[in-house]
Amino acid sequence: MPAFMQVKSDAAPTVPRGGMAPRGLRHGDVIAMREAGRSMTLDLAEIARLFAERGGVAYAGEPVSQLEHALQCAWLAEQAGAGDALVTASLLHDLGHLLIAEHQTLSRSPTELGIDDRHQYIAMPLLRGVFGAEVREPIRLHVDAKRYLCATRPGYFSRLSPDSVRSLALQGGVMDDAAAQRFAEQRWAADAVRLRLWDEEAKAQGRETPPLKHFLEAAALVMLR
Repeated sequence: MPAFMQVKSDAAPTVPRGGMAPRGLRHGDVIAMREAGRSMTLDLAEIARLFAERGGVAYAGEPVSQLEHALQCAWLAEQAGAGDALVTASLLHDLGHLLIAEHQTLSRSPTELGIDDRHQYIAMPLLRGVFGAEVREPIRLHVDAKRYLCATRPGYFSRLSPDSVRSLALQGGVMDDAAAQRFAEQRWAADAVRLRLWDEEAKAQGRETPPLKHFLEAAALVMLR
């Protein structure tokens, strides 16, 4: 049984009233792991299984599944000439959504329920030790990249989907000038912005992409040895 299916937590899950969360990683598990000093990582086989088991869930408020969104984002990155690290970050940028077991039972998008799941942070402890900062940091920063782009790029806000607009408000809203400057000065900000732009485009129903195996092969090339 893969590690992500074995983790337990006493944290109360966020599920619809009367619902029951399936076995898996709950929203409080990563925090509990960090507090307990536990070391845990995901290898490529476990990532593949996670997509197989949960990737068919609809991407909140969009006409694609979680897997389709991930594949489209990675494909757009590859087509743009991104290196293997940024392609891998594009594939895994929303892994946090899949790691929260409660999301599999929600009747509506988390944003419609007023939930900011902080998915950009959820996968970080599990990817540390597997991938370097060139993969992890664009993932961690891709939410702030949306806030940054709304502040600095005219017309970007109008491209956001309704669900992305709702999540923007929950995630802190449009950055002010000082926050935008601080963001831009971070080492991986430019890669996070590129990822974010592909993220917004990766919601096209019926778009053909290479299979998951293709992108996991690229991910294998940038894994820490």
